[in-house]
Amino acid sequence: MTRPTQLESTEAGPYWEATRARQFVLPWCTTCERPFWYPRAACPGCLGSGIEWRQASGRGTVYAVSVQHNAALPEFKDRVPYAVALVELDEGVRFMTNIVNVDPLAVAIGQRVHLTWEPIEDGRAVAVFEPEQEDSSGTDL
Repeated sequence: MTRPTQLESTEAGPYWEATRARQFVLPWCTTCERPFWYPRAACPGCLGSGIEWRQASGRGTVYAVSVQHNAALPEFKDRVPYAVALVELDEGVRFMTNIVNVDPLAVAIGQRVHLTWEPIEDGRAVAVFEPEQEDSSGTDL
């Protein structure tokens, strides 16, 4: 199932273009050398305007989660219930997303997750996350 087309701002253009190649990128301030999210014209930390897009790990930890039992959009009515989460990426920024390929009620704060993609009809993709697999010793793979 694909998602409906997503709106895109001028600042987020490079992010959405990278999703066509399934690359997960974040804006980085070249002045203070920190990533940030959401895309904007100036760094929220130092207000620097030197922004470049860098590859991100696509891994993180669930910081907050909510299970939606009513679809936020009509296109999501067949997905309920679904997990909406704030994921703290390993790069240190928080990213709002869905946690997929798991029972939404099983998603927990502190859970390790990694990136996967859901296609959009226009060729771009939405970054969503799924739980990390654990090996028999209980450590993340």
